[in-house]
Amino acid sequence: MRRRTMTDATMSWYYLMTMSKRLAISSGGQVSVPAAVRKRWRTRTVLAEDRGDHIVLRPVPDDPVAAAVGAFATQIGALGSEEAKRLDREEELDVQERDRH
Repeated sequence: MRRRTMTDATMSWYYLMTMSKRLAISSGGQVSVPAAVRKRWRTRTVLAEDRGDHIVLRPVPDDPVAAAVGAFATQIGALGSEEAKRLDREEELDVQERDRH
């Protein structure tokens, strides 16, 4: 059986992305996220998930509405909001019509 090895580049990426750092909790309950992580995440907002015996911090968009609009831009394409609403209403009416029959 061949043993898998990591290249130097893979190892560097792995250690960069799995950085572990011991952080102090202030008397006010605050923890500072390292600058390198904040820059990589490109956000000033995080979601803290309490997992019982540990906490997971995940980056979230500073402006969730703008991020959602951007996330659906490829699905909506060149449609304006009014056109998208009209199509949604038509689809809803079609579903109601099928349910009646």
